[in-house]
Amino acid sequence: MNHIDGKIKEINPGKIITIIVFFWLAVVVIFGAFGTVGAGERGVLLQFGAVQDKVFDEGLYIKIPIIQKVLKMDVKIQKDEVPASASSKDLQIVTSRIALNYHLDPQSVNKVWQDVGKNYNARIIAPSIQESVKAITAKYTAEELITKREEVKDQIKANLAERLITSSIIVDEFNIIDFSFSSAFNDAIEAKVTAEQLKLKAERDLERIKIEADQKVAEAEGKAKAIQIEAEALRANAQIVELRWIEKWNGEVPQYWGQASPFIGLK
Repeated sequence: MNHIDGKIKEINPGKIITIIVFFWLAVVVIFGAFGTVGAGERGVLLQFGAVQDKVFDEGLYIKIPIIQKVLKMDVKIQKDEVPASASSKDLQIVTSRIALNYHLDPQSVNKVWQDVGKNYNARIIAPSIQESVKAITAKYTAEELITKREEVKDQIKANLAERLITSSIIVDEFNIIDFSFSSAFNDAIEAKVTAEQLKLKAERDLERIKIEADQKVAEAEGKAKAIQIEAEALRANAQIVELRWIEKWNGEVPQYWGQASPFIGLK
């Protein structure tokens, strides 16, 4: 028993603490030197807080524990919907809602982190959308924004892509969900459409009247020509009058013939 107690007394508490600290440091070094970058992500390497040129792809990475740190940035396609307001060429206020699909340039996420950080939506994308919409909308009248919507969309997308690529943000798809105008402009458009419909109806009615008039003239001309032909035939042959009478006679002899028989001249 005394032998065991002597062995315990020989153990130095300081040595125990040293062993524990050394073991903990070994674990930190071993496990802290390794890490993984998930699918659709890239790793930004920081050394004492400073952004390095190295960008880690998906998978396993190795770094210097304590000295270096890896921040993960999402490079998958993301979607934002942003309201935008602008003035058209004819000074109509246009409000719209923009849907944007985009992603970070995978090889430049370190620059995005260095320049903007993770708040690039509010600091870069939203203001760029506003500026692009204003720049292109000002080139078209309010009516053209409706009739040339696809052309307007393509120009805004090109303008926005040019702005965002300087910040290592790539535009994948761009859509104008809706255009809205002032109530006064909407009333004016409705009045214009109504006027055009009334004009079209009046033109159709006028065309119908002309056709009906032409038909009546043609009908009258046909009747007049028929009468003329019959009159000329009667003048050429007086016996046709008696023939017409016979065609209409019912076979009964009238009680009074007058001074002459209707059959005079018949052979």
